[in-house]
Amino acid sequence: MGEPFGGPLMGRLVSLLPSATDLIFELGLGEQLLGVSHCCDHPGAASLPVLTRSIIGSDLPQAEIDRAVSEAVRAGRALYTVDGPLLDRLRPDLVVTQGVCEVCAVTPGTVAEAVRFLPGCLPAEQVLSLEGKTFAGILADLRALARAAGVRERGEALAAESERRWNAIRPVGVQVPEPPRVLTLEWVDPPFYGGHWVPEQVAQAGGKDVLGHAGRDSGRTSWEDVVQLDPDVIVVMCCGYGLSDNAEFARQVLSHPELRAVRAGQVWGVDANAHFSRPSLGVVRGAEVLAALLRGEESAGESVRVRAE
Repeated sequence: MGEPFGGPLMGRLVSLLPSATDLIFELGLGEQLLGVSHCCDHPGAASLPVLTRSIIGSDLPQAEIDRAVSEAVRAGRALYTVDGPLLDRLRPDLVVTQGVCEVCAVTPGTVAEAVRFLPGCLPAEQVLSLEGKTFAGILADLRALARAAGVRERGEALAAESERRWNAIRPVGVQVPEPPRVLTLEWVDPPFYGGHWVPEQVAQAGGKDVLGHAGRDSGRTSWEDVVQLDPDVIVVMCCGYGLSDNAEFARQVLSHPELRAVRAGQVWGVDANAHFSRPSLGVVRGAEVLAALLRGEESAGESVRVRAE
């Protein structure tokens, strides 16, 4: 990612992306944050104005959410709205959003549409779109955000420490004989397998992802295909949910006793929001959690093994 700005923009920040909010606090810029998205759950942002909302209720069953999202995408409707007048009143120097997934968060096009008729229409150069789809891409986004906010050195230091921890999980050149075959599920009804950085997390943890490919999008599959693949380990990390919800979603997998992972007690729920769904530094901890569960170790508060009774 090249230099998107002519100079440092230290000052007023708005984040329309949970991972960006996390990175802003990691960089020590929390006091400069003026507003966030409805999905941002960092404790330091709890009292800040909320600028976005979803057109689809999050309390619906998974199958209904999938149906509503699919219909909206086919119709070309944005899944999120931005409060343009509030954004205009906040007068940020920098708005951070993303271009990775229109289902997951606000895109630059939605921001542009929200403010284009306002008196203080936000110039394109004041919108930073994070685009990372791999671990290296996440670190590039971190550095780009640090540069844009005028804290380049902090960004470099954070990136270096994250790389050190990542490489310590599975040092370069260390091969795992017959690595366990792992299926990661970002949705259960219907099943979607993990993509982007998740297959890298699996590989770094010592496993072999049976469906996902690093840097490629997540994808829809079927339970018939899952049964055919018959992975050794299934990790449920439904996008937008924490540990307790994913432990419940993982119980749905137990309705397929023909799977070896079910029979062997190798079905797990993890905290997707904290460690897997978001392109933030939490993916490093996510790879560490995966490495532990592939060793059969339950990480208290970070993974739950779900067994048939």
